[in-house]
Amino acid sequence: MPDHQPCSNLRPRALPIPPVAVVGLLVLGIGGAFAGGLGFDAGPAASLDASAESAAAGGPDAGATPPSPASAEPLSRGEVEATLEGLEESETESTFAPVAAKVPSFATLASIPAAVDFLAQATEEGDALVVTAAGGARRALTINPVLQRRATNLLRNYNVPYGAIAALEPSTGRVLALAEHSSEAPNVRGLPLRAICPAASVFKVVSGAALLSAGVSPGEKVCFHGGKHRLNEKLLVDDARRDGRCLTFSQALGHSANVIFAKLARRSLDAKALAKMVERLGFNAQIPFAEPLDVSVARIPDDDFGFANTAAGFGEVFLSPLHGALLAAAVGNRGMWTNPVLFEDEQVKSRRVLDEKLAASLSDMMETCVTEGTGRRAFRERGRYVLPVRAAGKTGSLANRTPFRDFSWFVGFAPKDNPKIAVAAVIVNGPKWRIRAPYVVRETMRFFLEPPKTKSAEKKRAGRGGRDLAHR
Repeated sequence: MPDHQPCSNLRPRALPIPPVAVVGLLVLGIGGAFAGGLGFDAGPAASLDASAESAAAGGPDAGATPPSPASAEPLSRGEVEATLEGLEESETESTFAPVAAKVPSFATLASIPAAVDFLAQATEEGDALVVTAAGGARRALTINPVLQRRATNLLRNYNVPYGAIAALEPSTGRVLALAEHSSEAPNVRGLPLRAICPAASVFKVVSGAALLSAGVSPGEKVCFHGGKHRLNEKLLVDDARRDGRCLTFSQALGHSANVIFAKLARRSLDAKALAKMVERLGFNAQIPFAEPLDVSVARIPDDDFGFANTAAGFGEVFLSPLHGALLAAAVGNRGMWTNPVLFEDEQVKSRRVLDEKLAASLSDMMETCVTEGTGRRAFRERGRYVLPVRAAGKTGSLANRTPFRDFSWFVGFAPKDNPKIAVAAVIVNGPKWRIRAPYVVRETMRFFLEPPKTKSAEKKRAGRGGRDLAHR
């Protein structure tokens, strides 16, 4: 089944595709929801997916899995308080300057200005992309030409309505790929930089960090019922008779359990605490970048239920793919945030946004998404884990009602314990779809981690339009 079922008559249906991409159709993301206009009717669903339940029971989807992670010891409340104090005292430069930003809309979608579309201007020289600046100076881009080409062709060959991929090196912020394709708006450029797509349950990475900061242990168990497509007040009240499913906080992130996140947020957070983490991780602020990068908007309601709803991924939160890759990179890079750079001669600026121990715990939790949760099927073919290294990440999924748009997200990094690449992808499909974001990120990671050994192999795997670098 698809990863969400917002309405039976709108249920996405898969089109026939080659066997190599079948796994993309089997991805069970977070589950679905509706968003109408600028306000959401519901958010990403997050019940246990069937594949995870089957695997837990030793079913046919159990397959080979990567080695089990060595879980980081959870922070004590005393350590949390000391950590937050230290961050606030020593990291004043880590706070992004807030800016006023409107809730984005597809109606405003337009290309970035040609003068700053450096990928369109670039020419390939050896193993680098180079642009000629004003005055004749030549500057090399950080973009990996092979990864850029292969990521672009992945989107193009499946002719996605809207698709964008951002990949970067976590330790340096060097942007490795900004790939895009749109069959609906073929002349629009800059999709990896646009924050027009609702973040859905990718926001659980942010609320998960806030909950860890508040002292919630990854092993804390919460029982629940319902909440697959939407939340209501009754679901957030403990009910011993009806709460038949219990998961740990770590499993709740991996399986994207909406009710658990909302319950934990109500118990351990408030709007101010969540807003502080939102600010620390770059929302509602201008992140410096060589090309125009949209501000990712996150509105945190003050009312009790609205705040809990947002913490579960149902709120007014919009994210750019590049910002999504930065979020994943900050977790994988042990809590260090590095601003993205597009030119090799740019100065790299890093700062701590998460405590190292907290980031390690969050990284372990995100790995459960890949090993047993909503991303499990996307990282397997014929029951076997396909990457050569362990990976961690988070799914996101949501559907707009009018016009119908199915948003799927994945943000992640690999290798899990010493990441060389962080990737975020968003795919916007209609009622019929062929690929979704978790599969796209898996393949982008594989492109980078398993580069072709020869030029001829690279050309063969790149597919159609292998030499065209102007279209990202």
